[in-house]
Amino acid sequence: MTPDGVAVAVMVILLFPMGYFTLASPAFLLVKLDIQPVAQLLRGMFNVHFLVMRVAGVIGTVAFLLDGRPLAALGAGMIAALAIWGRRRFMQRLDDQLSASDAGDTEAPRRLRRLHWSGMLCNAVLLAALLASIPYIATSA
Repeated sequence: MTPDGVAVAVMVILLFPMGYFTLASPAFLLVKLDIQPVAQLLRGMFNVHFLVMRVAGVIGTVAFLLDGRPLAALGAGMIAALAIWGRRRFMQRLDDQLSASDAGDTEAPRRLRRLHWSGMLCNAVLLAALLASIPYIATSA
């Protein structure tokens, strides 16, 4: 595979789960998060997103390293590290709000909604950064 082919393949591997999450997550803005099955589905979506981004980031890092692009590998590695570290922290906060909601805290769904917005915002920022890096990655060899 040509160097540009490797870059394109890695970018697709990274962009696909981020793009899917960008399209799927706003649907939860249309429903109430105080409904337990909806909140659990939101939790599952975030959990899977973090796991997929971890795998995609590691694959991207290894591919860029094997292709001799250490700076691009650093960027993909940062995405993987954020997915690994962020999952633990974000899912703990999400679980805390779900437990608070089960315990009768009427403000928990509002805090859960803020977490939802923050997760969507973080994904959007990473997606924009990844899209902005395409011209630099595709032309460097």
